[in-house]
Amino acid sequence: MTAQLIDGNALSRKIRADVSGRIAALKASGVEPTLAIVLVGDDPASQVYVKHKVNDSSETGLTANLERYPASMTEADLLARIHALNEDPKVHGILVQLPLPPHMDSHRVIEAISPAKDVDGFHVASAGALMVGQPGFWPCTPHGCMKMLESIGYDLRGKHAVVIGRSNIVGKPMAMMLLAKNATVTICHSATKDLGAITRQADVVVAAVGRRNILTADMVKPGAVIIDVGMNRKEDGKLAGDVDFDGVKDVASWITPVPGGVGPMTRAMLLANTLEAAERAAR
Repeated sequence: MTAQLIDGNALSRKIRADVSGRIAALKASGVEPTLAIVLVGDDPASQVYVKHKVNDSSETGLTANLERYPASMTEADLLARIHALNEDPKVHGILVQLPLPPHMDSHRVIEAISPAKDVDGFHVASAGALMVGQPGFWPCTPHGCMKMLESIGYDLRGKHAVVIGRSNIVGKPMAMMLLAKNATVTICHSATKDLGAITRQADVVVAAVGRRNILTADMVKPGAVIIDVGMNRKEDGKLAGDVDFDGVKDVASWITPVPGGVGPMTRAMLLANTLEAAERAAR
C-alpha cells in the first residue's frame, strides 16, 4: 500500500478562490474586509509568518494592515491598541502574532481581543461558543485539518482518532472538532507510555507535537489516515513534520506532506475566518 497525498497546496487554492469571490461581493456592497496584524518585537520566524499573511491577504483582495511595535512596548500600550482596534468598525479581524516578548502575558493579550474579531480562534469565548453551537471561530490549524479530512470524503462517525499533542492551539481544539463529528478521540503527548499501542488502534492520527519521527510506520494501523501538523528543521535545513513520512506512507491510506500539507491550509483558514467576520459584521 502507498498512501495517497492530501495536497494542502491544491486545497488551499480552492479555498482562496472561494474567499476571493466572496470578498469581491462584499466590496461591491461597500464593505472592505480588513485584517489588523499586530507584531511586537523582532522574532525572525514571526517576521516571516506575518509577511506570508500580508501577501496571502493581498492575493485574495483582503486588506491586511501590519502594525509593527518594538519589543520594549508595554503590555498596557498593547492592550490599549487592541481596545482601539476592537472599537474600529472598519477592522473585521485582529491577529496578534505570537510569541510576544517575555514581559507580556499572552493569555491576557489574546483575551483582550473581541471574540467577534478573534480570527485566530484563540479566545476562550470562541471555544465556548462553538461547544454550544453558537457562532465563533475555530483555530486555523485544526480547522484546516478538518477541511483536509472533508476533502477526501472521510466519514469520522464511529472512527477512533488519536491526537498527539495537547496544546490549546492545536491539540484540544482538534479533539473538540473530531468529537463534533462523532469520532472517538484519544489525546496523547510525546511522553505517553507505549504511544504506539494507542496509535495502532487509530483510524486517524493527528501528529502535532513538534518532534521529528514521533510517529513511525510500526505505530500505524494499516489504512489509517495521517495528518502531520509538525514543522521541524532537518539537519540540512529542509522542513520535516512529526511523521516518518517515508515509512508511514507505505502503511497509511492517506497522508499529508510537509511542506505542502497543513501549513497552506492554516493560512487559508485565517483568510476564511477574516472573511466570515466581515460577512457577520455586514449582516
